Amino acid sequence: MVARASASGLAVFAPFMANAWLAGTLVAIVSGAVGLFVVVRQRAFAAHAIPNGAFAGAAGATLIGASPLLGLVVFAVASALGVAALGRRRDDVVTALALVTMLALGAALLAASGAYEPAIDALLFGELLGVSRAEVVALALLVVGTTVVLTVVFRPLLYSSLSEEIAAARGVAVRVLDATFLVLLAVSAALAVPVVGALLTFALTVGPPAAARMLVRRPGRALALAAVLSLACVWAGIASAYWSGWPIGFFVGVYAAVEYVAARAASSWRDTRARP
Repeated sequence: MVARASASGLAVFAPFMANAWLAGTLVAIVSGAVGLFVVVRQRAFAAHAIPNGAFAGAAGATLIGASPLLGLVVFAVASALGVAALGRRRDDVVTALALVTMLALGAALLAASGAYEPAIDALLFGELLGVSRAEVVALALLVVGTTVVLTVVFRPLLYSSLSEEIAAARGVAVRVLDATFLVLLAVSAALAVPVVGALLTFALTVGPPAAARMLVRRPGRALALAAVLSLACVWAGIASAYWSGWPIGFFVGVYAAVEYVAARAASSWRDTRARP
């Protein structure tokens, strides 16, 4: 019985699981890094709405026979630019309209494409074994591009996140930075949808970074910790999904919530000890 359990544990690292581990690792790193700014800039609602635009894009790509990943990126970026152009920062009305519009469009495109039920479940809840090697390569290229852009705009983006008015007074292009951030969020959401699913992508983008922000004060260390916590969340989700057969998105959502609750408890305990 022990040997059987050991064999089952090793099977999760089998060659056919390589794409799942690679894709999950790439998604976790970029989601954690971008997610820290989601938390600091208070854009959690946008992090929930934009993946639904990505969901509609994947449905449209399926309809015309194109790559679902291409549809994910195009529609997610279009949703982000629409939110940036039509609404001010933290304009929940525009974000909500983008959410319901993209959900309706995604439902219509799925109905027109006649996609079978497992494909719909994969889009909504993620699919552990549904990522191909070509998609892993495309994910890697998108991650490299996102990392380069985030590195370039890191300091002004952090400055405008902490004090938008002062940053604008100092000559920082606040609206351009906000649009750039939303595009980064859109790309990270498009990366996460094939692995985690459209409905629970925002859990990965918000949970681990929020936990990191409560545990670490310095921005650079918080960014690194957010990526590490996100990576732990995805890796644990992949293993749990493989052993149980349940959607990976479920486990990622649960583990992200556990990380946040644990970080909040640790932060409260630390603050209590710091009081005289």
